[in-house]
Amino acid sequence: MISKILDNHKLSLLSLALLITSTHNSANANGLTFPNNNILLNDAVYQQKVNGKVQSTDGPLAGATISVKGSGKSTSAGADGRFTIDAKNGDVLVVTSVGYKAQEVTVTGPVVNINLESNSEALQEVVIVGYGTQQKKESLTGALQAVKGNKLRDVTTPSVENMLNGKAAGVYVAPGAGKPGSNGGVVIRGQATLSGTTSPLWVIDGVIVGSSPGDINPDDIESLTILKDAASTSIYGSQGANGVVVVTTKNPSASKTSISFSTKMGINQLSNGHMEMMDGAELYDYFASFSNPGDIKFPRWNSELRNSNFDWWKLATKTGFVQNHNLSIQGGNEKLQSYLSLGYYNEAGAVKGYDYDRYNFRLRTNYKPFDWLTIKPSIAGSRRAVDDRQYDVNAMYGNLPWDSPYDANGSLVPHRYSGWVNNASTNYLYDLQWNHSANTNYEFMGNLDFDIKLTDWLTFSSVNNYRYNSYSDSGYQDPRSNSGESVIGRVTDYRMEFARRYTNQILRFNKTWDKHSLNGLAAYEFNDYWTKTLDAYGTGIVNGFEVLDVVAKPERTRGGISEWAVQSLLSNVNYAYDNKYLAQVSFRRDGASNFGTNAKYGNFFSVSGGWNINKEEWFKADWVDNLKLRAAYGSVGNRPSSLYPQYSLYSVSASSSYNGIPGALISQIGNKDLTWEKTYTTGFGVDAALFKNRLRFNVDYYDKKTDNVLYQVPISGLTGVTSIWKNIGKMQNRGIELTIGGDIVRNDNVHWSLDVNLSHNVNKLTELFATKDANGNLVSKPIIAGDGSGIAGSAQRLLQPGFPVDTYYLKEWAGVNVDNGLPMWYRYETDANGNETRTTTSNYSNATFRNAGKGNADLFGGFSTALSYKQFDLNAVFGFSLGGKLYNYSRQEFDSDGTYTDRNQMKLQDGWSRWEKPGDVATHPIARYDNQDKGNSPSTRFLESNNFLKMRSLTLGYNFDLKKYNIKNLRVFLAGENLFTITNYSGVDPELPLTEPDGKGGGGQMIRSTGVSVYPMVRKYMFGASVTF
Repeated sequence: MISKILDNHKLSLLSLALLITSTHNSANANGLTFPNNNILLNDAVYQQKVNGKVQSTDGPLAGATISVKGSGKSTSAGADGRFTIDAKNGDVLVVTSVGYKAQEVTVTGPVVNINLESNSEALQEVVIVGYGTQQKKESLTGALQAVKGNKLRDVTTPSVENMLNGKAAGVYVAPGAGKPGSNGGVVIRGQATLSGTTSPLWVIDGVIVGSSPGDINPDDIESLTILKDAASTSIYGSQGANGVVVVTTKNPSASKTSISFSTKMGINQLSNGHMEMMDGAELYDYFASFSNPGDIKFPRWNSELRNSNFDWWKLATKTGFVQNHNLSIQGGNEKLQSYLSLGYYNEAGAVKGYDYDRYNFRLRTNYKPFDWLTIKPSIAGSRRAVDDRQYDVNAMYGNLPWDSPYDANGSLVPHRYSGWVNNASTNYLYDLQWNHSANTNYEFMGNLDFDIKLTDWLTFSSVNNYRYNSYSDSGYQDPRSNSGESVIGRVTDYRMEFARRYTNQILRFNKTWDKHSLNGLAAYEFNDYWTKTLDAYGTGIVNGFEVLDVVAKPERTRGGISEWAVQSLLSNVNYAYDNKYLAQVSFRRDGASNFGTNAKYGNFFSVSGGWNINKEEWFKADWVDNLKLRAAYGSVGNRPSSLYPQYSLYSVSASSSYNGIPGALISQIGNKDLTWEKTYTTGFGVDAALFKNRLRFNVDYYDKKTDNVLYQVPISGLTGVTSIWKNIGKMQNRGIELTIGGDIVRNDNVHWSLDVNLSHNVNKLTELFATKDANGNLVSKPIIAGDGSGIAGSAQRLLQPGFPVDTYYLKEWAGVNVDNGLPMWYRYETDANGNETRTTTSNYSNATFRNAGKGNADLFGGFSTALSYKQFDLNAVFGFSLGGKLYNYSRQEFDSDGTYTDRNQMKLQDGWSRWEKPGDVATHPIARYDNQDKGNSPSTRFLESNNFLKMRSLTLGYNFDLKKYNIKNLRVFLAGENLFTITNYSGVDPELPLTEPDGKGGGGQMIRSTGVSVYPMVRKYMFGASVTF
């Protein structure tokens, strides 16, 4: 027996006297002995500070709960898994953490280290799936993936979408532009629709919020669950075709009040990729090499220009500054718990003149006045503001290096300055003395939810949400500026507000008996949306007056009010027998206001099953911790992006006038037979964990067939309308996903893991519905359309059965004629016998349009590694893409062979060469002033591979052990984003296929082309610290 002499303890004399008096006659019973007249205390009654660490095969278990059995004392582990608690030798510590087996440990000294075993035998990890349902991982029959814990720690991006980048199989995330506050674009298992957004449905704390998560603070997020197959998404019916992302924010718990504060600060710098512009000497030599230098018509053209070099790029850019601060307070008792958070994010862009601010708050409360009732009110809000006095992104590439924006006295020169080589150009810095724009968005969400426990197995849940947004966008163009001088100044003002009401009333049941388990829900849901817009601008103002009521000529004043609504009945049932055999069925019926009068309602369903093979008695492979087979089939849907496609609409406006008289004209042709776009998905999956959960993998195969594809079909513009909504055909996406995770090293001090996810998707249009031609015959014609971009023409897309929906339709580049240096394209001709011949031509008009390949990658994914040593940790995330193509509009403009001599040009990159004399084998045609050879017209010349490997993030952190100072956790870290990209793409970045979201609650649309007008990507270098008391 190890004893402690009481003299070493700080007991008062009074306490000591009382202790001796009361216990002398029963010393042994109370753990006291008196050898040699010394007072000794038995360890069994000695209170001590017990320190320890809770970890698993995945590293430290932050948030694990440690309690002294039978005492009511408890604490939680910090970010590094470490904890401190008062306990005696012989006490039993109960250690629990979600997803791990609970463990009881007897205290035998002041240090206790606990290794929790992943509950791989029963896979007890709880996952939040549709409609707030919590399911154990072992009981899942659908394909989904949760991102949480350390994978969301130290987040430096303000975009929730970008938090998924490289972390989930089958999920492609385009980070969008590098502009501060830009949102990413998410595509799950390929493009499932041709209409509207390709973004998934976002659900926040059980509330459907649409195709964008809005301005939610990433620091408030506890987990992100991606629902991918029909078994997981069909319960969302007509809104689930693009997949679903379920966001769970941090929820209060019954614990002592804790305060957490985190701060992140750093810098951002533009990444220009491989695109380098010529300096003054290089541009002069290039122009001097033209085959017709005598035709150059610049008013000032001489060799002295070789010594003139103004760096427009350097002028327009800077090192930006980023800061992000978050404060949260949470705690409570068994009756009442609350969580409050405040957040601030600010970023000054690396392109000068762009500032972004965002403020967030969130309050969640759980109140349990009775054992059968839990009331859960919550409110969240944000303010986003953008002040855009932005330096022109296109001009910082294109302005001639011979022309300075300043004169000899340092003053800004005006537009069309006579001293410039290109004296027809404009000085955008001159405009920025006055011109600017700004937009602000306020967003508020309030919930009043409650749960009523009717019986031990039956609960009624009510979710009631109201969301309000107010968005404003204003602009000012001064009469002295180039953009405002022709109209004597312009003022613009756009305002929009929208409100969204959402409610669902759910009856949940959960019943177990013998070896049977049955749970599910039945619910009614209603969701409506109202928006009001005001759009006005006027011209003719006095310098500096920025309000509409002083304009001399009101050009436009228009507004609108629109509404839509969806109501639904839905149900879901899960059954398990002995945790071996699993089955699930779901059904949903939606009614939507924006469908044809003949198709208001649609039905959606799913059936799925699973088999936990490792639970069979005959299964004896003890090295297999988990082995499950899954299968699912079901349907989801999609609605048109327009609110009233079933109606023919007219617009009434003063701008639609005839001889100065206001009038009305048709603005939309309706389609009363428009029906639901439905996607039917078949899926099979395997989940496995081996060698005491040291190796884990998931494999999924899916086949998605979309029927009645919605599309705005081009029509003759004779009526004033150029398209009509129709169901045009069928589409298919097939693919396979693989996720592998492994622990390379795991022991008390070192843990090293590696995770890889791979995705392969094949998309094609399988059928185009036939339509009647002028003679009444049914014909099926391919649809060809451009994207509206390109200074020298648009890269067209082809919709034709048998081809991917992102197929390019371009003239095929044949290279450079070695004899004369002219550009060449291929011409294809077919004879009467169907034999095809190919020749080359230097006449662009004679070249043949061809299927030029697809934009989507053959293989994409990501991999990450996490290494921890004692209190240090290092995490890296990579992303890659192989087999896709991207149309580079930048080269049309800045690699134009002399077509555009009023702007700077790109340097020839490694492997490129210019034709100069007969016999030269070159990549670039002859260059000539005012080139009319059309070498920069749309063709496969500018269609490039966008294969890449990116380091998306790298984080090095350290966790301090300061619990003796009542600090639960203190962590510091260094982090970087977009640190390097390996690619052969000749432009700024191979990964910008996303249009900007509309700024009003809608997501972006995936595209497959880029130009320099897109704000370049940035690299971020951040320092962060977080502390919890």
